[in-house]
Amino acid sequence: MTGSAVRLPRALPSWLRVGKRSPRDLAPLLLVGLLGAALIWQAVSLLWTLVTPLSPLGAWQPQTAVIASPAERRALFTSIDPFFRGAAQGPANATVTSAGLTLFGININEATGGGSAIIAAEDGVQNSYAVGDEIAPGLKLVGVAFDHVLLDRGGTRESLFLDQSGEAPVTGTATPLPAPTPEPGAAAGTAVTPGGELSPAALKAGIGFAPRAESGKVTGIVVQPQGDGAVFRAAGLKPGDVIRSVGGRPIGSASDVAALANQLTPGARISLEVERGASVVPVAIFLTK
Repeated sequence: MTGSAVRLPRALPSWLRVGKRSPRDLAPLLLVGLLGAALIWQAVSLLWTLVTPLSPLGAWQPQTAVIASPAERRALFTSIDPFFRGAAQGPANATVTSAGLTLFGININEATGGGSAIIAAEDGVQNSYAVGDEIAPGLKLVGVAFDHVLLDRGGTRESLFLDQSGEAPVTGTATPLPAPTPEPGAAAGTAVTPGGELSPAALKAGIGFAPRAESGKVTGIVVQPQGDGAVFRAAGLKPGDVIRSVGGRPIGSASDVAALANQLTPGARISLEVERGASVVPVAIFLTK
């Protein structure tokens, strides 16, 4: 050795020697530096985790559950109605209407919350009214329930309940319905046969048909008994029934009433879908030849 210069052994790799290095020789140094920086970052992260419970993204502990006091729970449950009794249904102790009306049937639309009702005035004529229709001057139908309807009279709510004053039917041995007594001058063959068949003339004379309109659209045919009602009962109908379809075809216009009358021909077999209160029942009518 001469002077103060230190000479590295020739056995060392060329990239460790002091002096001018090429970019190719610097690549291993950069890789070692990156690995060292990553190890230092991991060590710092581990130390931070041990020193503080907070993660770099914030607190990891879940929030403590907040339990309402008994007074708050009581107030909350008092404000909830589990039976969905809304203002449209009215309170149970609503004033019973003094109008001379009779409620025969109710149709509740579960999807929209609306519906309709078959109501008769003092003259006994039954008509179908949708929610929002005016039944009499100053008296409007505003809600329907399973056993009553709500009426509005100048902002005052009144209730009209189904007529349930009659005795319940007693199940017993079925007896055929008596044939109606022909009126003087009536044509022969207008009575009900022992087999329950009706003649077209008897059906037209014993049953009244009227269209039912809801929101300006015909949605059914209201049937009403005529005379002593024997033909009406023999046809399997009840007061308040509304025909929804004839032969599977829904009623959609006033012309369907005339179409039903044209089907009342000798030997016809007519299948009806009848709306009876909140239920829909099938009714079959057989006419004699």
